[in-house]
Amino acid sequence: MPENHTVNAQNSIEEKDYLTQIGKIRLNLKHYPGEDLYCDGDIEDTLLEITRDYATVEYQRIIEERKNWPVLYHLSPLRENIVEWLPITKDMKVLEVGSGCGAITGALARKAGEVTCIDLSKKRSMINAYRHMDAENVTIHVGNFQDVEPDLPCDYDYICLIGVFEYGQAYIRSQTPYEDFLNIIKKHVKPNGHIAIAIENKFGLKYWAGCKEDHLGTYFSSLEDYPDGGVVRTFTKNGLLEIAEHCGFTQSQMYYPYPDYKFMTTLYSDDRLPKTGELSSNLRNFDRDRIRLFDEKKVFDTIIREKQFPLFSNSYMLILGPALQEEYVKYSNDRKEEFQIKTVQKSVETADRTKKTIEKHPLSEEAWKHIENMECAYRKLKERYQDGGLEVNRCELHRDDTGAPYVSLEYLEGRSLEEMLDECLEKNDMEVFQQLFDSYLERISRGEGEEVTDYDLIFANILINTDDNDTCKKDNTWNLIDYEWTFDRAVETKEIAFRSIYCYLLEDEKRNRLNLDLILGKLEMTQSDAEQYRKQEMKFQKYVTGKNMSMAELREAIGYPVYTVEAFCAGQEAAQHQDRVQIYEDTGKGFNEEQSFFLDESSEQVSISPAGSMELRVEISRGRSALRIDPCNDYCLICLQCIKWNGTSVPLRGKQIQMNGFKVGENTYVFPTKDPNITLSLLELGNEESNLLQVSMEVTRLPEETMKHMQKRGLFS
Repeated sequence: MPENHTVNAQNSIEEKDYLTQIGKIRLNLKHYPGEDLYCDGDIEDTLLEITRDYATVEYQRIIEERKNWPVLYHLSPLRENIVEWLPITKDMKVLEVGSGCGAITGALARKAGEVTCIDLSKKRSMINAYRHMDAENVTIHVGNFQDVEPDLPCDYDYICLIGVFEYGQAYIRSQTPYEDFLNIIKKHVKPNGHIAIAIENKFGLKYWAGCKEDHLGTYFSSLEDYPDGGVVRTFTKNGLLEIAEHCGFTQSQMYYPYPDYKFMTTLYSDDRLPKTGELSSNLRNFDRDRIRLFDEKKVFDTIIREKQFPLFSNSYMLILGPALQEEYVKYSNDRKEEFQIKTVQKSVETADRTKKTIEKHPLSEEAWKHIENMECAYRKLKERYQDGGLEVNRCELHRDDTGAPYVSLEYLEGRSLEEMLDECLEKNDMEVFQQLFDSYLERISRGEGEEVTDYDLIFANILINTDDNDTCKKDNTWNLIDYEWTFDRAVETKEIAFRSIYCYLLEDEKRNRLNLDLILGKLEMTQSDAEQYRKQEMKFQKYVTGKNMSMAELREAIGYPVYTVEAFCAGQEAAQHQDRVQIYEDTGKGFNEEQSFFLDESSEQVSISPAGSMELRVEISRGRSALRIDPCNDYCLICLQCIKWNGTSVPLRGKQIQMNGFKVGENTYVFPTKDPNITLSLLELGNEESNLLQVSMEVTRLPEETMKHMQKRGLFS
């Protein structure tokens, strides 16, 4: 036997010694150091139990029941969106670096012929293996990337670094870790292969708006260029591209996952950037609390108008290698399984021109029928509107290599009716708004009564072609570009029109300036009719989404708060007064805020001894019948040592003193309220032109839990 064959055979035998299997997944432990050097704690045991003991179809139920950020983050099917759109086929090999608990491994396994994963943690790799144990084309190498890398082949079609590149300093110890990391990765890509990098943008708008930095959990650390150090680094678009250029990459495409790459629902590109009004899902604080310094939707609209979106996108996906056809992808997989689809805009090079197309694909076999129905809807709607007024975007049904259906639609130019109506509101041009709405009503009502209706004839689904500024010309072409929700039944035009207005108003509060009563009058509808149609809309949404909680509902259920600037400032103002003594004076009108004042702690009014005793000296004018002393604004324990009026002690047990606390010791009172007060009646005390109130007491604030415990013990009642 030749010497090299002997060596290969020996290596093969050694390799088998390190292999273990979970289901059909192979784990290679050759470079495993014997212990997990990285661990997230008990949550990994929870994830292992879930993936080992429950089927994938049960994950959504478990996510909703547990209301836990790590469970959502690791198990949500939306995590796969970031790679599902990549044009990976069964004749391709894929390398996934930093595969973790397998959030995207399943999508890669379904698309590729062979998937190789690398992860430092054995427990995380076991979680990955259990959740995808039926995938026979996946091998997971457990160990440090630098140890595993020399054993890897150099013929991968795609290498995926999803949420990994920012840790380059941890992988590579050098002066230029990110360039060195990318150069190492580059060696393993075949000619014309691709590297896909998904990463947060250090200038992401969410950080300016008050979200904490994803990795460090601190405010503004990426904006300040990580002043406290650490191994994590994210980059702007220019920063990423500079690293790629330094590594010799001459071909690249930048994509913009929205809201971010973790739970992406829409993928934009430089060839299809977002339009004003599209970016409205911005409260993404699943993992920790946040401040909301401004309305991100409004700021995004400004950024889009100023053509600065690439600088402020929350995340990036950089594709290194030959250009891909995909320009835009929108996922609708927060619905019932039978309605889960993706919409893709592509740019295809032909012999004589570049042609753009729109495709709609099912995301599961259960959704095949929904896609096939679109071609039927096209034919029926085209027949309904054949007398003109509304052109229906041509739809063709196709099958891919697996037999799965998809439809292609024409890519049409024009302005959406929604954009035009918004422009009218901005200009306060209600005459043109009414003309456009009247034209909309007239066009969609044609064929009313026929047994076919596009229920989703909203303004955003209509494009208008016009060669000049006259938006209301009769010969303008109105195109219906999307008719996914077409039903074989007749629906009144006024119901379709009301739904369009209702959705239009809900999407942007700036549209509230529209007089809805005027629209209802035009549709000859009562408020009762409108309420009935609102209920119908709720039923329709449930028909589409099923019982699953939306991401917004999950965010609320997990429970991390959003603090507004206004509430924060109000809280700060309240906190400033929380420990300050407030005096209320009764001049015959009872106690009220207008006749109260806080004591100046920097003056002689208040002095605090080293032992913590508080001495008050306050001048009180004639004409007061009573005083109320609020020692603080919190639960507290007060030792009331003495009260004097014009130098004479007031009996603490006399009728002149009332308080909303309970005596628990000699001259000691507990106040189970955040509004403790001591009232001093002045009716039987001398009342001079100017009077001196003196109070000596010790005030100890009590935690709410302590107060509840004391109440349960019956220490006061």
